[in-house]
Amino acid sequence: MVKSALGATARAQGTESVGARLRERRLALRLTLRQVADRAGLSEGFVSQLERGVHSGSIATLQKITAVLGLDVGDVFTWDRSPAVLRFTDQQGFAFGESGRKVRLTPKQFHHLEAFLGVFEAGGSTGVEPYSHGDSEELLFVVSGEVEVTVGAAVHHLSALDSITYSSSEPHRVKESAGGTATVLWAMAPPSY
Repeated sequence: MVKSALGATARAQGTESVGARLRERRLALRLTLRQVADRAGLSEGFVSQLERGVHSGSIATLQKITAVLGLDVGDVFTWDRSPAVLRFTDQQGFAFGESGRKVRLTPKQFHHLEAFLGVFEAGGSTGVEPYSHGDSEELLFVVSGEVEVTVGAAVHHLSALDSITYSSSEPHRVKESAGGTATVLWAMAPPSY
């Protein structure tokens, strides 16, 4: 009884335990204890005890679990739910596919939504082969330019302000198609990238 009262107080103050944060993320990703345990190479019982605060786990153990959950270890210690302003000019982004760059628009700690801005130079793409990730609902919105989006066997031509939705588990590919620069926005729920 005292433990649950302390947990409620901690949640109200935004200071949830590491275990509670791991559980929240696991549930948001729709993963079972067994799936996380198997992927992390740990026992289901241990992961359950870690989530409930019975054990704290080592850094090495947390690294295994957070890797499965798509987080860095530091993310579970800095669980800030206050509004987050991410300045585009401050973002480093990363190279993606062929002649493309991606910038994360949402914090990694977001459990229910993940968004990226992608810029493709002329002829750039997400890669030669279609790819898939997780099992999220995914939206691709064309901010500017023109792209060709392949989902499964279907090819779709999209221009500025067009959008397409699909499951991230279905192989997909995006390619700039007009010989210029194309900017797109991806949004996925729950996060799977």
